[in-house]
Amino acid sequence: MQKPPQDPNNAAHPDGDAPAYANRLSRRESLKLLAALAASAMLPALPAGASRADAATGVVDAGHWPELELQPVTAKGYGKDPDLMTPPEAPWPLTLTPAQLSLLALLSDIIVPAEGQSPSASAVQVPTVIDEWVSAPYPDQQRDRLTVLSALAWLDDEAALRFSQPFTTLGAAQRLAIIDDVAYDNAQTPRQFQRMAKAFARLRNMVLAAYFCTPEGMEDIGYMGNVAIAGDYPGPTPEAYRHLETVLAGLGLSGYAYRPG
Repeated sequence: MQKPPQDPNNAAHPDGDAPAYANRLSRRESLKLLAALAASAMLPALPAGASRADAATGVVDAGHWPELELQPVTAKGYGKDPDLMTPPEAPWPLTLTPAQLSLLALLSDIIVPAEGQSPSASAVQVPTVIDEWVSAPYPDQQRDRLTVLSALAWLDDEAALRFSQPFTTLGAAQRLAIIDDVAYDNAQTPRQFQRMAKAFARLRNMVLAAYFCTPEGMEDIGYMGNVAIAGDYPGPTPEAYRHLETVLAGLGLSGYAYRPG
């Protein structure tokens, strides 16, 4: 059977081999999105004292799990006094392999598929942002590196156990059969899937946070911040002034209320 043509936007095909992921971001662009991801309220940090097992899964001895021995990332970060006016183009090397990026792109598009005018996660380069994140030489990012790589390896192991194929070559129904078993981390999650359910929850948060840090993701939720105002600044509305006066009065600070004119 002839394979479908490759999607130019990297979106996964519903059946057959997923196309190879192609990065279209410069390092400077991906680093900007990394900074936005680091500041995102959608991505709470892992506990600083999390152990190796806790950081990856939070569950011990449940089902199969890839015990990865990762080479430590030894590159230097920005340091305590970075030059933010002229940041380095590539402060550390990216670490995900092409195969890992393609699997991550497929998984990202399951989490955030294209819908209407909204692009999929891979179309806005979410895998590149996550690659930037897990390659950064900081403790939180390195705990996430273990989580992401363990989750990707688990998906391939589970696909081989169920269907004797890598995850990226499964049909849509087979892929979703696996994802449905780990999509929710709750009391109903079978014990053999609890590790992966916790890792998947972390990865899903990363995909969503990275997606909504992109210009396309911000537009999708109607975010209007960081937009220049044409003409003179109109100032706060009368309603905003009244609210401020009420708050200041409650604090006994009415003397500091703004008085126009």
